[in-house]
Amino acid sequence: MFQQLKNIDTAFRHIRLFSLVLIAACGFICCYTVYKSFQLITQTQERIYILSNAKALEAYSAERKDNIPVEARDHVKMFHHYFFTLDPDDKMIQVNITKALYLADVSAKRQYDNLKENRYYSNIISGNISQGIEVDSIQLNLDSYPYYFRYYSKQRIIRATSIVMRSLITEGYLRNVARSDNNAHGFLIERWNTLENKDIKTINR
Repeated sequence: MFQQLKNIDTAFRHIRLFSLVLIAACGFICCYTVYKSFQLITQTQERIYILSNAKALEAYSAERKDNIPVEARDHVKMFHHYFFTLDPDDKMIQVNITKALYLADVSAKRQYDNLKENRYYSNIISGNISQGIEVDSIQLNLDSYPYYFRYYSKQRIIRATSIVMRSLITEGYLRNVARSDNNAHGFLIERWNTLENKDIKTINR
């Protein structure tokens, strides 16, 4: 009788131990499944698919700090492109200048007003002059905020009788602002200043 009770008690302890192990294993599996599912969802949300020419291209989201050098250089490049790419067309000049002024503060507006007051844009239209710009390099200092930049480029001014190549060097600072349709990179150029703008060579046409 006592032996049977002892066997029942031993069997009960074994069953209880097995049940506890089984419950712990199930709990571990559930927690692991939830963790992996959350990890997979997070990775999926970081992927962006862009449709281009009927093809789905995969892109990955990233932190802003990872893209600051690339975005800052492109912001500076596009500002100078819009400000200095001019053709003898009043509407085209106005469109480009408007785009440029969205990317900079009053320092750029002040330079634009000075050029306009000196009839610079009127002379471009009346003289059928085209002006373009090619960037050589853009130096950035990301160690301090706002970020300092120096822009090196060459201007190409096409007149009826000649082509003038000029060296253009400017500097300024970049501060963060909200992104918008007019300012996709979320930077604003401050204290923009021209350090050098001189003729390199003239080619007769």
